Amino acid sequence: MRWFSHLWNWIWKPSMVHLKSQREIERLRESADLVGRTLAEVARHIEVGTTLRELDAVAEDYIRTHGAEPAFKGYQVGDNVFPNTLCTSVNDAVVHGIPDGYALQDGDLLSIDCGAKLNGYYGDWGYTFAVGTIADEDAALCRATYRALLKGIEQAVAGRRVGDISHAVQSHCEAHGYSVVRDLVGHGIGQSLHEDP
Repeated sequence: MRWFSHLWNWIWKPSMVHLKSQREIERLRESADLVGRTLAEVARHIEVGTTLRELDAVAEDYIRTHGAEPAFKGYQVGDNVFPNTLCTSVNDAVVHGIPDGYALQDGDLLSIDCGAKLNGYYGDWGYTFAVGTIADEDAALCRATYRALLKGIEQAVAGRRVGDISHAVQSHCEAHGYSVVRDLVGHGIGQSLHEDP
């Protein structure tokens, strides 16, 4: 928890929002695409018995092989340095877990947060994977959160506010009996891993 609290305090220091040019948006798109391809490669290795550390090694190798750097590995906040390429969180762990020797079990939900720095710009996103056969209630959670994502994307258009996106996500989740973790609501990205808003 110490790592998370230092990270959170550092991320949300007030600053200015940097509006991106079309060129910068394209660079961000390239980095985000690499993150997506990395997650797809990691997904090929997700099975019962695979350790979180093994998945981390797959991700680091894939990112470096494609001319980029892992965004999280070596990321420093105060005296804390993040030691891995991925953040891996299993079952009821919310986010920012550190990959270790835990071997995946049938029925686990595995959330992976991945970031890459390519050509000076960061990509950063995550995905939740089902390991083997998951419980019906876990499948329902995954369906609801995926639909919440789509509701948020629908609001991410010119003329709308960031708050419209979060309102759509939260409203959908709450309508299905879930809640959001208010301390983990996202961040901007660019030439820095964490930017406003």
